[in-house]
Amino acid sequence: MTITVIGAQWGDEGKGKIVDFLAEQADDVVRFSGGANAGHTIIRDGEKFTLHLVPSGILYPNTVVTLGIGMVIDVPSLFQELDTLEAQGIQWKGRVLVSDRAHVLLPGDREEDKRLDASRRLPIGTTGRGIGVAYVRKAARDGVRVCDLVDDETFAKLSADEQAHFQPYRDRLKRMSSDLSDRMHSHQGRRILLEGAQGVMLDLDFGTYPYVSCGMSSAGGASLGGGIGPRRIDRVIGVFKAYSTRVGNGPFPSEFSVERDGDLGERVQTIGHEFGATTGRPRRCGYLDLVALRYAVRTNSIDGLVLTKLDIYDSFDEIAVCTGYTIEGKTWRTVPANLRQYEQAVPVIERLPGWQRSTANASRYEDLPARAQDYIRFIESFVEAPIDIVSVGSSRDQTIIRRTPWKA
Repeated sequence: MTITVIGAQWGDEGKGKIVDFLAEQADDVVRFSGGANAGHTIIRDGEKFTLHLVPSGILYPNTVVTLGIGMVIDVPSLFQELDTLEAQGIQWKGRVLVSDRAHVLLPGDREEDKRLDASRRLPIGTTGRGIGVAYVRKAARDGVRVCDLVDDETFAKLSADEQAHFQPYRDRLKRMSSDLSDRMHSHQGRRILLEGAQGVMLDLDFGTYPYVSCGMSSAGGASLGGGIGPRRIDRVIGVFKAYSTRVGNGPFPSEFSVERDGDLGERVQTIGHEFGATTGRPRRCGYLDLVALRYAVRTNSIDGLVLTKLDIYDSFDEIAVCTGYTIEGKTWRTVPANLRQYEQAVPVIERLPGWQRSTANASRYEDLPARAQDYIRFIESFVEAPIDIVSVGSSRDQTIIRRTPWKA
């Protein structure tokens, strides 16, 4: 069975925890897109693990993880991350593979990324990790792949600076290099988990262009970056938070405003610890945008949803959600492609009563307060997809399973 896990908002939805949870029963975990601009924080037995390039399943000793074809890899950062994991007691050798078709960042890509963003007509507010530069080079057919680094003749064609940059890692990288599509073919019948990065609203095609990532954050990217055909994917799981967040520039209709919402944004940001795992930047916070979530469900054939951070709303007497946009005097129930229109969108707000009771110790859906269950049902009805898993805290055991994704 093959499951794809994607972010159903603007990233930072808690995919790391959910992939870690599902990976316990997986044979292979493949991250299919993105680079070191992503960040997953996983808490296990009170210890925090922060991952940027390594797939979340690395914490399980019997799980093999692969950096997939669609990724762009910062090679020194990868080995720094692996060294940190080893210092934390994670035995990763022999369990971390790198697709030989994945592209790599070149020295100077980070500085070029920052320079390009500063010179854009519409600065995006990138993480400055060089990801976009590597993807542009890939699209221009001038990129460098893992297979190029481990082949002596091809490696000799790189510049002196590039050779010096990669030479310390070549032998280790060669031992980890893998033909991913061949591996996936030989592993038919095993449990495969395809892990995405960022979220649908940051996807290069589906997202709020040009304020998007250069990688494919949608379920379609799982097939390409995972080295399999689309019919091999059995289930698509979308992860979203009980509210919405966004990092960087770009339209965000449901964003809290001081004039309308007082200190609500600061309150959610503080309780939810909404600061980037990669950059440390505070995340912009807003009402749960159900229009965008339904768009993600429809454009990715999401079979089941995972709701995270429900507990952040435990102390609130009222929960508000965005059920539409007002644009140029008209009500919209869909996500506009036109950036000018989307930037003008004013959220249509619907309010539901809060539950004002802790959900942190709930282990079954029936343990949740009735109003929390009402909130979940309201979301399911609007987006037309079931919520299969509910997370009520950062720890692994604070996870409520309503339908097991691994069951057909």
